[in-house]
Amino acid sequence: MDTKLDNSGSEDAAPVGSSMAAAADVLPPRPASIEETGLSPLYLMDLLSKQLLEQGVLDLHQLSRSAALAGSVVETLCHLLRREGRAEVRGQSESGALRFGLTELGRAAAMEALNRDGYAGPAPVPLEVYTSRVRAQALSDVGISRSDVMAAFADTVVEPTLLDQLGPGLHSGRAMFIHGEPGTGKSYMARRLVRLLPGEVLVPHAILAGGKAVRCFDPSVHSPLAAPGAEGIGAGLLLAEGHDPRFVRCRRPCVVTGGELTMERLEVQYDHATHIHQAPIQLLANNGMLVIDDLGRQRMAPMELFNRWIVPLEERRDFLALANGYHFSVPFDVALVFSTNLDPLSLADAAFLRRIGYKIRFAPLGREAYREIWARQCGESGIDFDAALVDFVIYELHARLGVPLLACHPRDLLGLAGDHLRYWGGETLDREVLAWAWQTYFGDFSSDDREGGDAHTSGRKAS
Repeated sequence: MDTKLDNSGSEDAAPVGSSMAAAADVLPPRPASIEETGLSPLYLMDLLSKQLLEQGVLDLHQLSRSAALAGSVVETLCHLLRREGRAEVRGQSESGALRFGLTELGRAAAMEALNRDGYAGPAPVPLEVYTSRVRAQALSDVGISRSDVMAAFADTVVEPTLLDQLGPGLHSGRAMFIHGEPGTGKSYMARRLVRLLPGEVLVPHAILAGGKAVRCFDPSVHSPLAAPGAEGIGAGLLLAEGHDPRFVRCRRPCVVTGGELTMERLEVQYDHATHIHQAPIQLLANNGMLVIDDLGRQRMAPMELFNRWIVPLEERRDFLALANGYHFSVPFDVALVFSTNLDPLSLADAAFLRRIGYKIRFAPLGREAYREIWARQCGESGIDFDAALVDFVIYELHARLGVPLLACHPRDLLGLAGDHLRYWGGETLDREVLAWAWQTYFGDFSSDDREGGDAHTSGRKAS
């Protein structure tokens, strides 16, 4: 997948308020019968047949885990498959469980089922069950306080006034439009906003719409949480869990996509080779956050992209279609964040911008914030902090050459300086090394070659 994805891994601290109770009061129970799954016996028989075709002979325990269904449900389905001559008993496993394999009739039926729908994973949940689950764990029901915001970004150098804009925006669930010069920390902050998404959510492996499974759980987006006492992310399928194992217990998702975004990624994807439907990125981000970075760099007109969001933003639901033309709607519970280096008025008209509740500008840093970031970066890079050297960078380079103080500069300049010291075998950072790093970083491009305001332009003032 081309889309850049952030599943709030080790880089970020645990989200605020991480109890499942904060996401929903009532969890979906484990189905104890075929009727309670909400799926037809024929669909489930086809699903087990596809799994037997792909994995070979399986015992009841293996089928139960593979289909994420209770053993009693799987046993009933295997009995139905045997009665129709599609499966047969192939002995017992070491634990004494019956082992099942397909007959010739069963293989033919499984191949036919795969051609109709290639999905052969854990049993999907019906669309109406998914809709209820998304609404039960909606972002708007959990709330975010100012103390939560300040605590989540205590380790980050950022103006409190900026956090006091971002916090209410995320708390409201309304779309946010953040803009400013490159290097001011927009993308960094947008990705770290996932820290503020409280609680946990249940994400289905797939949903069933129009008789077709649409794969929803994506390990590159969703961060599974093991059940208490369980090991490994595969614990999400343990039938000992209290909730329906067709769902995986996860942190709230955060999807980040940039210039590679195409309109096709906002619709249900269909693989003609495997006959599998894949959920679009906004459905993957449900109950979480979707960040569209580098707005204006996509291979489509910005207004075309904006128009795609008008209905979901206003109605809080999205309309999708399968490859066969079947249309269905799903809840749209997504904190949508647009991030751009360009002038917002050059991307959208005032009428659309009024639909975006929060428009937040990221500005260059003040000197004290720059010094603090420089000091932290020195600590991370193993370089001794020298106040005189950072003043040299601020006054003799930035101020004299008219280059704004951007959040990316300490990391980038110290990174180049460290490369220089390691190459030459030096141990002490000095003005000469920093001047070399500056010249290497900014280059010596003429003003005609520069893009206005870009963080990687010449350190000289335009003539």
